[in-house]
Amino acid sequence: MWSSVVVVPAALLAGVLLCLAAPAAAAARPATLSVLSFGAAADGVTDDAEALVAAWRAACRVPRATVLLPSGHRFLVSPVTLQGPCSTRLTLQVDGTLLAPPDMDSWPRSRRPLQWLNFKWLNGFTVQGAGTVDGQSITSLHDSSSPANAPQHWHSSGAKPTLVRFYGSFNVTVRNIRISNSPQCHLKFDSSGGIKVKNVTISSPGDSPNTDGIHLQNTRDVEIRSSSIGCGDDCVSIQTGCSNVHMKYIICNPGHGISVGGLGKDNSLACVSDVVAENINVQNALYGVRIKTWQGGVGSVRNVTFANVRVANVATPIAIDQFYCDRGGARCANRTGAVAITGVAYRRVAGTYSFQPVRLACSDARPCTGVSMVDVRLSPAASAPAGTVAPLCWNSYGEASGTIEPLGAGCLQRSNGYAMPLTQPSNYTC
Repeated sequence: MWSSVVVVPAALLAGVLLCLAAPAAAAARPATLSVLSFGAAADGVTDDAEALVAAWRAACRVPRATVLLPSGHRFLVSPVTLQGPCSTRLTLQVDGTLLAPPDMDSWPRSRRPLQWLNFKWLNGFTVQGAGTVDGQSITSLHDSSSPANAPQHWHSSGAKPTLVRFYGSFNVTVRNIRISNSPQCHLKFDSSGGIKVKNVTISSPGDSPNTDGIHLQNTRDVEIRSSSIGCGDDCVSIQTGCSNVHMKYIICNPGHGISVGGLGKDNSLACVSDVVAENINVQNALYGVRIKTWQGGVGSVRNVTFANVRVANVATPIAIDQFYCDRGGARCANRTGAVAITGVAYRRVAGTYSFQPVRLACSDARPCTGVSMVDVRLSPAASAPAGTVAPLCWNSYGEASGTIEPLGAGCLQRSNGYAMPLTQPSNYTC
């Protein structure tokens, strides 16, 4: 029995294979979904929240998709939650201007949240672009001529939302964008991990209250680098539950510097460990690098390093405050408990101060231990008043070495003596 063999020319076979592969290649190609295609007016006046959510939901189902806010357009968006889980490698590309409503009356009363752009339950997500996220909260901050029936501004109300917030999200990257004029925190990460923030510019006036630049809470494995932050509060705020946080090449001007805390408020448990801030430049700020805790708290701050820090016209460049109280004229009650602070290093901190070069005010019950200063050189700024305050080391134990200027900045006690941590129940330890 004879069998027949069909010979297919090589060129024809290649064409057939290419046609068969084309659908698979098309499926793998990244999809870009512009909010303009979902009905966005992009005029800076009409609410484009529905268009943004519609584009998000469509992109969420497609691997490697991008939601695009194109350049040359202004998108006013009422508060939204953009949540997952989504397909892998989702990107929000902000090339235009994304605007929050400028006053409270622009938002329905049922939708006055603690955050404006709320991202939840994402993995492998990126926010990037050449555009701006603008909270529009500063436009009437100093406007005293507004009529009595004018819309209620965020700063005259008790409700001030965070501008951009991530919750329960992992492997998140935020890069290249500009975030400005938030009513409160500009960029917040809560209960998240694997966070990268790079080449971000954050800006609001130095007298805008509670406008932290980047706020971390219950978040691990964080890298913040090559960014410029100017605000009315902490440039970077590290709260309880944070560990393995690395900050590098950060400019803070103006603001309250790089802060760990406040921790332990209302006798709460606070745990922070393994924080590194290096190559930091702080200018025209209230503090340079600071750790602040409330009396009565429990837990610990461990293994914190501040290295290669340059300060210019900073009121207090180096500070530990275990008597922190932000209640203005109201006094905070004295308490015996405290969040333990151990293993804090200041290496190569130099520049000018306007009030006090070093203030280490540690707890009587739980003194600071394992504090080290190496090559700290601080001098009064030209604008500093004649009566600057001498360095303070209260219940702070460790060692100073290298060049120390002024000499009193190396006032650390060398022996911890009685200053052993108090015994506490295991459920109060980190």
